[in-house]
Amino acid sequence: MTEAAFLTCDVFTDRPFGGNPLAVFPDAAGLSTGQMQRLARELNLSETAFVLPSERGLGPRVRIFTPTAELAFAGHPTIGTALCLRDLGRAGGGRIVLEEGAGPVAVTFAADGSAELEAPQAYAVEGVFAADLAARALGLDRERIVGDVPVAGTGNPFPLVELADLDALAAATLRPMEKAHPLERHVFLFVRTGENALRARMFAPGNGIPEDPATGSAAAALAGHLAEGAADAEGELRFTLEQGIEMGRPSRITMRAIKRDGRIEAIFVAGGAVPMARGRIRVGG
Repeated sequence: MTEAAFLTCDVFTDRPFGGNPLAVFPDAAGLSTGQMQRLARELNLSETAFVLPSERGLGPRVRIFTPTAELAFAGHPTIGTALCLRDLGRAGGGRIVLEEGAGPVAVTFAADGSAELEAPQAYAVEGVFAADLAARALGLDRERIVGDVPVAGTGNPFPLVELADLDALAAATLRPMEKAHPLERHVFLFVRTGENALRARMFAPGNGIPEDPATGSAAAALAGHLAEGAADAEGELRFTLEQGIEMGRPSRITMRAIKRDGRIEAIFVAGGAVPMARGRIRVGG
């Protein structure tokens, strides 16, 4: 393969030039892992998705790359790839399953043109670190960090840092420190702006992404964290998240968590996508 066709779309938005840009290679069967990584680096978006033939008989296999690494699961490539395949006539019946590294991801299409994914793995907390470390790493006073910081996820774990207000969110920058720390690869910051409304920022320099305008897998982790913290809540919990405001790429993500008998049974993340471009790119050896 000397050239490969690709599409781009803006994900978690309903308008062009908002949300998180994504490149999708809908027919990537002839590409090697090295070629996929080089193409992702060349396009230099937060993520690039490569669609391959099914390995498990469930649906197309999808490999997701940042400019520097492959990811087992990511939300905006899942939503964007599913919607691109639907537009290409390769996802009928209102639903598609994408075979990703973290496991099969079911995506349901809504009548309004958006799509909703179910997180591929159960919500889990992998560790907790002190708020003092987050304050130092983000260049903020300790009192602007709300509680200690869980590292949690649904197939792709994130440090989840709650901040006191929008001023703290705007002021935060991920700073280099003399010693390695848990935030240096990536960190998700959020502020509660209403009863079930949130605003967030995502820094991921370890993945070649200085700041990400919309992060669906982190939104899934946050939904799990909020549902777990709602001790008396049962049934369906809904949340709305805004991200990318500081970057001039406003994004809107909706999340649902299903909780029964104090246990989180499922987490869903939804959003739209806007087709932006089609093209071909040289592949090389």
